[in-house]
Amino acid sequence: MALLKSTKVFVCLGNITPSLGVMSARNSSSWWGGVQMGPPDPILGVTEAFKRDTNPKKMNLGVGAYRDDQGKPFVLSCVRKAEALIAAKQLDKEYLAIGGLGEFTKACAQLALGADNEVLKSGRNITVQTISGTGSLRIGANFLSRFHGGSRDVYLPKPSWGNHTPIFRDAGMQLKAYRYYDPSTCGFDFNGALEDISKIPEQSVILLHACAHNPTGVDPRPEQWKEISDIVKKRNLLVFFDMAYQGFASGDIDRDAWAVRYFIEQGHNIVLSQSFAKNMGLYGERVGGFSVVCKDNEEAKRVESQLKILIRPIYSNPPMNGARIATTILNTPDLRALWLEEVHGMANRIIKMREQLAAGLKKNGSTHNWQHVIDQIGMFCFTGLKPEQVERITKEFSVYMTKDGRISMAGVTSGNVEYLAEAIHAVSK
Repeated sequence: MALLKSTKVFVCLGNITPSLGVMSARNSSSWWGGVQMGPPDPILGVTEAFKRDTNPKKMNLGVGAYRDDQGKPFVLSCVRKAEALIAAKQLDKEYLAIGGLGEFTKACAQLALGADNEVLKSGRNITVQTISGTGSLRIGANFLSRFHGGSRDVYLPKPSWGNHTPIFRDAGMQLKAYRYYDPSTCGFDFNGALEDISKIPEQSVILLHACAHNPTGVDPRPEQWKEISDIVKKRNLLVFFDMAYQGFASGDIDRDAWAVRYFIEQGHNIVLSQSFAKNMGLYGERVGGFSVVCKDNEEAKRVESQLKILIRPIYSNPPMNGARIATTILNTPDLRALWLEEVHGMANRIIKMREQLAAGLKKNGSTHNWQHVIDQIGMFCFTGLKPEQVERITKEFSVYMTKDGRISMAGVTSGNVEYLAEAIHAVSK
């Protein structure tokens, strides 16, 4: 009997052992064997290559973050003072509302539209706080994908900020393009843009950069914006403005918001993304806003309710520190005045670097017309360099930029602008 029991035990163990072996083999295999290696981010890839370079004259012109004239990260004085005021209040760290800090969203909308805008007075807009400009665009794309009654097509300028494509694509929108940049002039392809926009199917979405077009630095003139507005209205298109550089482009917050305000005056009920990364230097604080201009106050309330429903399962509510900083600056008169002075100074430094770079190229004997370097606006400049020239300037001069020849003018200083001019001339002559 004991032997029989022993045999039964042995048989059971015999049945278990292979099972354990199968489980062991399963555990040792990967769940993610089918995951392919993704391509490196083009901007971060430039930075990594720059870090490995030992050339003392090396330049990183890929990063879209402001640097002072010594090439160092710059924190605005108004930001430091706002932080001190906030710290002195010893505020709590409770969750914000789903839509963010109320004082911030109000100030955010006023900055974009102007405090006396009819839209604000009638309460037919809704603004929610977002995780900087990228988060704003994604919330907007998700909202359009779910609720836009027209086409799921979104038309981006060609080229556009690289992140626009995955943001809208991953939200379920269908990506299309309209002509924008003319490589032969390094300027705005106005006729091409008008021709393409006039053929966009009705009720599609068109994305427009409000100012300092990224990556080209090429903006329409006011009279060109007016013609664009007319055609967009005729085609019954929904306008999505991306305004990441208000104040940082020209140094004038009203001038940089002109297109947004004009379109609203002309009856366009736009959607708008804002970022405070560049114009307040709040990169890591991730401060942004998303606004929808509606038909009336009742429609705005319904839109607000659905935006909150979209936000809740993504990140519940936005971070508070950056919003408090931006709100303190915008709502404290002396800090606001200091901010306007500082953002004007940042914009002017970049404008000065553009002028010095163009002058340096001429001084080196370049026969090319570099006027586009001066005419373009904002942080980025489309130099017109070809990919093979970019490869040469990186290899021979340790000047790092994206393959399309885009450079961040914030990385150009009075100490390296002559070296950059020499390098560009050497690979383009």
